[in-house]
Amino acid sequence: MEHQVYPPVVAGLEDAKLVEVAFVAGESYEALVRGHRIAVDQPAGSGGNDSAPTPVELFVASLATCVAFYAGGYLTRHGYGRDDLTVSAGFTLASDHPARVSDIRVTVRVPASLPAKHRLALRAVARHCTVHNTLISEPSIMIELD
Repeated sequence: MEHQVYPPVVAGLEDAKLVEVAFVAGESYEALVRGHRIAVDQPAGSGGNDSAPTPVELFVASLATCVAFYAGGYLTRHGYGRDDLTVSAGFTLASDHPARVSDIRVTVRVPASLPAKHRLALRAVARHCTVHNTLISEPSIMIELD
């Protein structure tokens, strides 16, 4: 299904990054990001078809992939390969209101050849990824109706 990308509606944001989201069917939506399509859906128990990750899963995946990008950059700068680099992220939803993710645990598995002296520095670099920085420095969010 083709979706049209509309220009930003807020004056002065013409140069801002833009993500457009369109309804597909049921509980599924599609985001268009610089020409890349990203699908989201809900599990069958929540009314969806489980055809794609949920928005919350993509949120956590965004953090994990950002950490991986920064960790990978560190490894490359210090002469280590990225082949054995993996990142996993587990999360817990809050049991009270408002609905939100209450905890995220990110685990970075580094190549066995990485000396102990580099592990603390790599952890520090990974903790400074853009998504992590955004989460700890709460962004301003405006939700408007058009």
